[in-house]
Amino acid sequence: MGYLKLEGLPVPEHVHTAAQRFRYHRRVFIAPPWPEIYEQDSERTQSYKEAERTYESMVMTYTAYGYELVHLPLASVAKRARFVTDALR
Repeated sequence: MGYLKLEGLPVPEHVHTAAQRFRYHRRVFIAPPWPEIYEQDSERTQSYKEAERTYESMVMTYTAYGYELVHLPLASVAKRARFVTDALR
């Protein structure tokens, strides 16, 4: 739904219903865009500005469906892994 909204497309009712029915865990990890490490390549085709808009759309969408967002820190892989591990305890 976040991507549909990002592209200015309507969210079909069946998608909205599915989002309410098939829930993730109440806490969702989300990674903010990080300009110092952001690169475009064959797998990551979005510009940094598009990545920012995607992040904002995802934050709004998850929040609208009642999820608690846990923002990953802008830190090394090891520190992020520790953050996630600690948050799961």
